Amino acid sequence: MAQPTQLGFQDAASPIMEELLHFHDHALMIVFLISTLVLYIIVAMVTTKLTNMYILDSQEIEIVWTILPAVILILIALPSLRILYLMDEINNPHLTVKAIGHQWYWSYEYTDYKEIAFDSYMVPTQDLAPGQFRLLEVDHRMIVPTEAPVRVLVTAEDVLHSWAVPALGTKMDAVPGRLNQTAFIASRPGVFYGQCSEICGANHSFMPIVVEAVPLKVFQDWSTLMLEDA
Repeated sequence: MAQPTQLGFQDAASPIMEELLHFHDHALMIVFLISTLVLYIIVAMVTTKLTNMYILDSQEIEIVWTILPAVILILIALPSLRILYLMDEINNPHLTVKAIGHQWYWSYEYTDYKEIAFDSYMVPTQDLAPGQFRLLEVDHRMIVPTEAPVRVLVTAEDVLHSWAVPALGTKMDAVPGRLNQTAFIASRPGVFYGQCSEICGANHSFMPIVVEAVPLKVFQDWSTLMLEDA
């Protein structure tokens, strides 16, 4: 999860998020080089009194500063389009979870099982256990297996919400009457926090999302226990 004074992204917990981090670094380096070049030109123009007729009027320079930005935009656009298509790919998910946004909590239905469904409320500050995070911990976490494609069907019951978990690289709007889908693969065990990312009313800040990725054997034991309790 994010740390105080953190400048970068959270550590990636899915292949898609790793791709997004690489693309961010790629684009940031291009922006840094452009900014450096522009700053150098500004300083040079302000400080020097020398002039050059080939700089003031040159077809070659105009050709370069017309073609070069187009090439830079292509270098940014191609990786971006690749990641967009990768984020839309959902191939043979091993598990499907339906996330339903309410004012102001989430409910989850494991559609591969008949009896696994529960509501997920934020844990009040006074009830937090030592080590739990304020405004981020919930009473029932969404449990998923690691290294398995998980499809999340996202919808809402009342107003617009948004199901977002930054470490997994997922963010999908929850729209009443509409079923959106996204997918992720948790590449390692862990607990990943997110929040509703669409302003949805007075308690918008109080409907966190917690995804706990566990090994497959642990997930099977958990699902068996949930079915027995049902």
